Amino acid sequence: MSALAERALALREFNRFYTRRIGVLHEGLLDSPFSLTESRLLWELAHTGDTTAADLARSLGLDPGYLSRLLRGLKERGLVKTSRSQTDARQTRLALSAAGRRAFAPLERRSQAEASALLATLDDAQQQELLAAAARIQALLGGRSAPGAFVLRAHRPGDIGWVASRHGALYAQEYGWDMRFEALVAQIAAQFVEQFDPAREACWIAERDGQRIGSVFLVQARDAATQAVEDGTAQLRMLLVEPSARGLGLGVALVTECERFARQAGYRRIRLWTNSVLLAARGIYQRAGYRLLASEPHHSFGKDLVGETWELSLG
Repeated sequence: MSALAERALALREFNRFYTRRIGVLHEGLLDSPFSLTESRLLWELAHTGDTTAADLARSLGLDPGYLSRLLRGLKERGLVKTSRSQTDARQTRLALSAAGRRAFAPLERRSQAEASALLATLDDAQQQELLAAAARIQALLGGRSAPGAFVLRAHRPGDIGWVASRHGALYAQEYGWDMRFEALVAQIAAQFVEQFDPAREACWIAERDGQRIGSVFLVQARDAATQAVEDGTAQLRMLLVEPSARGLGLGVALVTECERFARQAGYRRIRLWTNSVLLAARGIYQRAGYRLLASEPHHSFGKDLVGETWELSLG
């Protein structure tokens, strides 16, 4: 058997698993009187406002004759209404009737509840990993992803080395910092792995089309000299956005995710240390509500710099 045939068998196995897992093999989807295709038609009509049969056939890849029979059945049940196009009298516009909207509402609620229940069986890192994998499948099979779309996922083997490498390369290129900065990042990243507590700490890796484009870490704050835990305080570290991904709102998304996790974990504040020359990052922190607590000059990484401590109260 060829490699392609073996991979096709594996893909078919996944398809059988997933269709069984999400319940689309049942006669009525989500305990409703509608088939899977009928439910998808109701969803399309609920979210597009009004459309034509030709548009539906094209977007869903359905045979026009089969689609016509489905729509006729929905119209006979009073769920779909038709009207003549105001711009082209030859075209018939389709939309949900009031009864159709009432019939669709419980489908939407049940679908959301089932997806939430599926995710609830996984921890936060696993949820992010699942969503990243789903986005990657969609990008590969769809042939494209939405412009600027990115996903955030938990760290996995290979990511920590990438974080240190990209920090070293980018800060040397953009600010002229020497290799001691990369060494510091590597030390911080290694400490994260060694002390990692998934209930209190997290790392997010941003991806677009399967390529890493950013990162951020949220860790339990510790005294730099003694490593004693600072109760109630989280520390945001190693925010990075690749030049190719700037302008997408990725930095804001990463910082927002840190705040969401910190609140969920019960922290009372988030603290971070940065340098005054990092204007884009400082702007993100300021807009997110962080306050500048202290600043002091220092000579590090071959440059004269001004270090800054910022803090966000979660009270």
